[in-house]
Amino acid sequence: MGHFITSKDIPADGEKIAKGKLAMPIMVCGIIALLGLIGSACLLFIDNPAQNEAADTVAGRYAYSWLFAFAFFVSLTLGGAFWLLLHHVSNSGWGVSVRRLMEHLACVFPWMGIIAIPFFFPQVQQHLFEWMNMHRDILGSTTTYANAKEALHYSHDPYDHLLYVKSFYMNLPFWLGRMIFYFIALGAGLFYLRKLSVAQDNDPNPGLERLKTARRRSSWIMIIFGLTATFLVFDLVKALDYKWFSTMYGVAFFAGCVLNGMALLILTTIVLRRAGYLKQVMSPEHHHIMGKLTFAFVVFWAYVSFSQFFLIWYANITEETSYFLLRNTGNWNLASIALVFGHFALPFLFLIRSDVKKKPGLMIPITVYLFILHALDLYIMVAPERGPSLTINSEAGASLMPSGSVIWLDLLAFITVGAFFAYVYLRSLASTSLYPHRDPRILESANLHN
Repeated sequence: MGHFITSKDIPADGEKIAKGKLAMPIMVCGIIALLGLIGSACLLFIDNPAQNEAADTVAGRYAYSWLFAFAFFVSLTLGGAFWLLLHHVSNSGWGVSVRRLMEHLACVFPWMGIIAIPFFFPQVQQHLFEWMNMHRDILGSTTTYANAKEALHYSHDPYDHLLYVKSFYMNLPFWLGRMIFYFIALGAGLFYLRKLSVAQDNDPNPGLERLKTARRRSSWIMIIFGLTATFLVFDLVKALDYKWFSTMYGVAFFAGCVLNGMALLILTTIVLRRAGYLKQVMSPEHHHIMGKLTFAFVVFWAYVSFSQFFLIWYANITEETSYFLLRNTGNWNLASIALVFGHFALPFLFLIRSDVKKKPGLMIPITVYLFILHALDLYIMVAPERGPSLTINSEAGASLMPSGSVIWLDLLAFITVGAFFAYVYLRSLASTSLYPHRDPRILESANLHN
């Protein structure tokens, strides 16, 4: 056991980050995000009319860059949401010390709806989603959605029939409703849980009622989370190729969310402890447990990713194998091979050791390394679709690998969305106590031994 804590060691008003200590990082992130958002709006919308046809333009390329950046950072906050909900539904004792950090990370999610706004505009949709262009083409010559569905059914293009059989799900009104539902429903649930938690901090007689309420509410918010984590990636990433389908896709994305959400929580706790915070309520035992959970999801990510590949390879169905055929063209297979060894083998060998999990000096580079491989994983999901989609009507053909100009667009989108994410996250961290100091189980958590 690292240390023994009594109620006298827990400050009556909790522990907040010193006023002004995060002012400079928050301001810098805010300025970068604001300038990046303005520049991104210009790239996405200026001289980019909704023509319902693919075109290899800067706007088209940047639409994919924006989607990649959004997918990466929304995955981190979805990971935080999962750990928060799991903490409540499992009535976790050890996690009380880091629950407030889970709340802060989870509550970034509804703000990511701002980053998702471009996906609601036809100027951006036309480059990303072929099925939306087909729907709009048909809706332009019909009066109702039912007529549009019949037009798809009787089309001479066999791919249109694939869209017809999926039209109960892949239609514009339902897509718009789902997107709004994800951010409002899950966001409201996460804000509600944090509100309960912060209210307990300010109550001289906190009791157990709020904890019981949080546990009951989390049981159904977890269902909303499952729907959101699965179908958000379906609607924005897998829908880049509406002809392709995989039953493992949502699970693979979920695994990446949970793994890297925990990695960010580990990195946050290490930075805070080195700055002098959380000394009383956290010990190497907490890092050990969080490291074990990271290790578990390194293995789980490898399991579901291999399962998806194996099932598609074994079935050898054209509509399914197209995904991996594209990602084995133009040297994309090198990135896929890098994931096998980099995203699984190396983290597995490091994290299998218990002493590594307890050493912050080793966990910092490991968490950063996991972020890099997670970015590569999501980049392979998004970027290979850019070449065929934007050059479908070009005489030059499909340029599959990213060019230098595309890399700069990817970096601009990633930095912009990352600065926005950091701005919201840091502001949230500075707004409340860093841990729920009036939770009845805080001493249990502070004296954790495993």
